[in-house]
Amino acid sequence: MSAEGVIDWDEAMEQCGDDEEFLRELLADLRGEVDQQVKKIDEMLTNVPDGAFHQIMRASHVIKGAASNLMCQQLRQTSMALESQASTANDAAGDPAAVQANLPIAKARFDELRQAVANYHAYLASVGI
Repeated sequence: MSAEGVIDWDEAMEQCGDDEEFLRELLADLRGEVDQQVKKIDEMLTNVPDGAFHQIMRASHVIKGAASNLMCQQLRQTSMALESQASTANDAAGDPAAVQANLPIAKARFDELRQAVANYHAYLASVGI
């Protein structure tokens, strides 16, 4: 798999002081963190407990920040879109009709994030991480 869109390798290397071993370690750590946050989001969108959209915002924010630091653009962009949608839904959380209206949109943004995660996993596998 090509790095294009998944990671800007040169920029990520620069962030890590051109230490490839360190970058590889950070990318592996990011994989674990992303997987953990995606699991939380999936649970929130499946069960939709009170405060679900707030929890989705938080989990998306974690992914966005970590992905930004390592120049993983697809993860950053898709988590940012989900965070934004969850924020909108969270603002309307007191209105059950609004929650129901926002749920399919949030699920669509989550599907986009899951595709970015799949691309990230495939890229890591392609470079032996």
